[in-house]
Amino acid sequence: MDPIPDSTCASPRPDPRGQLSETYLSIRGATRALAAPLSAEDCAIQSMPDASPVKWHLAHTTWFFETFVLVPHQPGYRAFAPDYRVLFNSYYNSVGDRYPRPERGLLSRPGLEEVFAYRRHVDEAVLGLLAADRLPAEAGGLIELGLHHEQQHQELILTDAKHLLSRNPLKPAYQKQWPLTAIRAREPRWIAFEEGLREIGHSGHDFCFDNETPRHRVWLDAFRIASHPVTHGDFIDFIEDGGYRRPELWLSAGRDAVTAGGWEAPLYWQRREDGWHVFTLHGEVPVDRNTPVCHVSFFEAEAFARWANARLPTEAEWEVAARDASRAGNFLESGALHPLALRGAPAEGRLAQAFGDVWEWTRSDYGPYPGYRPVAGAIGEYNGKFMCGQYVLRGGSCVTPAAHLRATYRNFFPPQARWQFSGLRLAREA
Repeated sequence: MDPIPDSTCASPRPDPRGQLSETYLSIRGATRALAAPLSAEDCAIQSMPDASPVKWHLAHTTWFFETFVLVPHQPGYRAFAPDYRVLFNSYYNSVGDRYPRPERGLLSRPGLEEVFAYRRHVDEAVLGLLAADRLPAEAGGLIELGLHHEQQHQELILTDAKHLLSRNPLKPAYQKQWPLTAIRAREPRWIAFEEGLREIGHSGHDFCFDNETPRHRVWLDAFRIASHPVTHGDFIDFIEDGGYRRPELWLSAGRDAVTAGGWEAPLYWQRREDGWHVFTLHGEVPVDRNTPVCHVSFFEAEAFARWANARLPTEAEWEVAARDASRAGNFLESGALHPLALRGAPAEGRLAQAFGDVWEWTRSDYGPYPGYRPVAGAIGEYNGKFMCGQYVLRGGSCVTPAAHLRATYRNFFPPQARWQFSGLRLAREA
């Protein structure tokens, strides 16, 4: 078999071995492209326990294909390095020991070039498996799952790299261009939904993660939801009205987080003489009032909603409201890597910017749907073990691959998390 080239192209040329091979090459190439602007030193550092070095993301996504696809389904497969089974394992006990997450930044070795060699080794073996006369159905399903898993880590590469670069006093840019142009403000509206019995969750006809199932019925009281997400300008008004200093606006745990962290604004904001500035993947720039606010925790989103005499939507309300929203949006593929202001008005009664730009916090605890049964084995252990103490976000962000999202997608983070591209949309009772 011909060796796989070190492509950094996000969309490699079509592969004659079939559609799944093309998709595999495209997604794996896109991951490599995301690492291209970074130095080897950038890729090795871990800036906080919740983040991971880019080098680890590159290796872990490769470990997935080696562990779950090649070892059980490719007879005679030779592991690239047996020790990687521990170093790049993020699972718990199902597939052996794992290296402690907070210490991933201590892995000076293997070096970045060796990790790229690991990716080439595994890619050649996976493409060989795909070229076989008969691909086992289970192996095909695992490859598809691994590609969606890799797209999750593409987003994490950018969120983790952004946090890392922000800690450098030089404020270096990941990408030295700034895509924003001034866009006029758009007046948000309230969209009303009547009470009724609705269905939410994935139908199961195409790919989804197990936490999106089963599809089930929920009763929704009448509610209204904002046509647009909350903007940076809205949040500046909250700050100037003393939002971070008013205990009555905050949940008790949220107030503790504000005090402990010294929060005075969303993550990455700095007040300068000429106003607020924000660190982006393009470097530090002035805050644009008309763009969706991001890098706020659930606690900040909830406090803002209370200040605005509103609340956060439930995830069921969000899914019902977003069902007919346009899937067009500002995703990873745009290259903006930052929320953008809306250029055109949405259709009457439809949500604007429901997909892309910022993940939107909901007031819903991350828990199982009625009748949920986790997938057996190691590949199903994520969701069931994380269904505690976290909140659901919906919609995707400006660093999420477009093909990765759908209205039923459930993201989740702890309430104090701020390094993700998380924002909010308001709701009210009817």
